[in-house]
Amino acid sequence: MNHDDPALDFSTVIASTVHDMKNSLAMLMQAHSQWLTRLPDSARNTPEQGVIDFEFAHLNSMLVQLLGLYKLGVNQMPLQPAYHELDDFIEAQLACHQDVFASRGIMATYEVDPLCPLGFFDRELIASVLANTINNAIRFARHALLISVSDEAGQLIFTVNDDGEGYPPEMIERQADYVQGINHSSGSTGLGLYFAGRIAALHQRNGIGGHTAISNGGALGGGVFRLCLP
Repeated sequence: MNHDDPALDFSTVIASTVHDMKNSLAMLMQAHSQWLTRLPDSARNTPEQGVIDFEFAHLNSMLVQLLGLYKLGVNQMPLQPAYHELDDFIEAQLACHQDVFASRGIMATYEVDPLCPLGFFDRELIASVLANTINNAIRFARHALLISVSDEAGQLIFTVNDDGEGYPPEMIERQADYVQGINHSSGSTGLGLYFAGRIAALHQRNGIGGHTAISNGGALGGGVFRLCLP
């Protein structure tokens, strides 16, 4: 070994591995979907299939999040905001999880304030935040999930509300400390909130960045996640 060679950047190795894992997972999901089409309905709509659909989505969301965190860490996360029709955007996010909603008996709905039909944001980045949030809500929801979009004092607010037990009080109290360590009872690391907060902060206007907030209650009485963009 040439000792003059630069040291191995372990974070780059991890990012490259995660990228390969994401590609492999995509191929696995596609093969599984094709295999399902050859099965009778009775073998397709099973509780086990619901678990597979959810875990596929969960794994993909985590890999996207890990790649995003790496890019944020090395300042390689380009922001490409544009105007988007909010109805179409939210419908597309829910469509990605339709199989999981059906298998878990969750009624997913959305509401967009007619006074703000358009939003200005990076579609891919905000979609990745919502995908992670929806996956988290699915895990704890009983029967319902609601996504609402509104304008509050010039800010675009995305809200994800479920009818589960809500966020633990200590998580709400410490929400400013995004990385809170692993909660062994839930498996949560807090990285999802950290990722969402960083993506929100990239969206800035007049020197003011976006932010996130979590609480309990809302229209469905469970956990409430708010993504606020200037």
